[in-house]
Amino acid sequence: MIFIVSAVVMMSATTPFLWAVRILMTVIPIILLMCNKRYASAIRFLFLYAVALVLTFTCITEDSKGIFMAFLVGYCAIIVQFAPAMITAWYVVKTTKIDEFVSSMQKMHVPDGITISLAVVMRFFPTIKEEYAAISDAMKMRGIRFGGGNAVKMMEFRMIPLLFSCVNIGDELSAAAVTRGLGGKVKRSSIVDLKFKVQDYLLIIAFTAVLAVFIYNKYFMK
Repeated sequence: MIFIVSAVVMMSATTPFLWAVRILMTVIPIILLMCNKRYASAIRFLFLYAVALVLTFTCITEDSKGIFMAFLVGYCAIIVQFAPAMITAWYVVKTTKIDEFVSSMQKMHVPDGITISLAVVMRFFPTIKEEYAAISDAMKMRGIRFGGGNAVKMMEFRMIPLLFSCVNIGDELSAAAVTRGLGGKVKRSSIVDLKFKVQDYLLIIAFTAVLAVFIYNKYFMK
C-alpha cells in the first residue's frame, strides 16, 4: 500500500483523469487517519491538500518566477506529492506491531539484515519523539525552555542531548532485535500466525489495478 500510494502521488499528472486518480489515492491516507481517530490531523491535512490543489491549478504556471512563487511551488510539491506517502507510512508504523512485522518479513523470506534494519527504523522515530518530549520537559523544569532568549543556546540545549539519545537508542534497539533471535542461524519462531484473508487479496488487486491503470494512461495511452 505504501509503495503504490507513493508511486501514484509522486508521478506527475498531465490529464484530468490522472489527477482524479491521484486525488483518489490521496483520500486513502485521510481515511486511515480517521480510522485511527486522528480527526484533527485528517482535517488539517485535508485543508492543506485542498489549498495546495487550488494553488497548483490557479496560481502556478510554467512562467512563474520569483522567490514567492518558488515557495509556493515547493509547498504544493511537498503537500501534493510527498505528504500522502509520509502519512501512509506513519499510519503503518503506528498500527503495526514489531512482532507482526518481523513474522510477515520471515514468511516472505526477507533477509534478516533487512528485517532488523526496518524493525529498528520502525521503533526509532517514535522513540526519538518520546525522547524529545522528555528533553523539553527537563528544560521546562530547569527554566531554560527558550534558552534564555538565545536561539543558539536553545538549539544547543535541545539538539545535543537528542543526538546522544539517537546514538544510544539505535544501539539499544539493535541489541534488542538481536536478543529476540533476529539474525541467528536457527529459524525464529513466532506466536503470531499471520495469514492473508479475502480482504487482503482484494486490496492488493485493487491497488495494483489502480497503479496499472495510472501507468497505462500516463505512458502508453495516446
